[in-house]
Amino acid sequence: MPVATNSFYGFVVALSNKILWTGGTMAAQSQYAELSRQLSAVGVVKRGLARILPAECPGGSAAVLSLLEQHGEMRMSRLAELLAVDMSVTSRHVAHTADRGWIERLPDPSDKRSRILRLTPAGRDLLGELARRTTDMFATRLADWTDEEVGQLNSLLGRLRTDFGDCRDRHYENQSRQEEQETHGPRPPHGGRGHADVSYTRTPTR
Repeated sequence: MPVATNSFYGFVVALSNKILWTGGTMAAQSQYAELSRQLSAVGVVKRGLARILPAECPGGSAAVLSLLEQHGEMRMSRLAELLAVDMSVTSRHVAHTADRGWIERLPDPSDKRSRILRLTPAGRDLLGELARRTTDMFATRLADWTDEEVGQLNSLLGRLRTDFGDCRDRHYENQSRQEEQETHGPRPPHGGRGHADVSYTRTPTR
């Protein structure tokens, strides 16, 4: 086992033991300790997802395509925040996907120094293939799970992210609203000028 993995595992064990000796009921302490252990094993799921990606589409590129499908066209600065990486890393991911024709970089009419990133038909086709591979993997691994159990897991993981302060989408909704007001003036209270919130996901069928 790599040293880094050993170190992380040791940290989780130590944290779990500390939880057992800190405040709260014994039942709660035991639950949180087990949660720490379970979360330390999430990496095996991420590695499984990485293994099903095509060789020419590493994880960073897949994340770029997925975010553009989910949120619609955007500036690179917004993409960097959603990816939670710095601009230099984002730029490399964007260059990789653009060079393969999966996204296009268009002039930003409101800021000539910026570019708008947009999915191409080829990028959408690749996302369709990635969705099929992901669906096949989870359908195989979770064959004995009910749809309700999968839905509960999705809800609980989303709640966990929120409680740990994953507010990137909300931050950018506020920032986009501010940028729009600076460019076009305040948005009318009912309808009027502005960009639609493009957000959708593909729901795998089982």
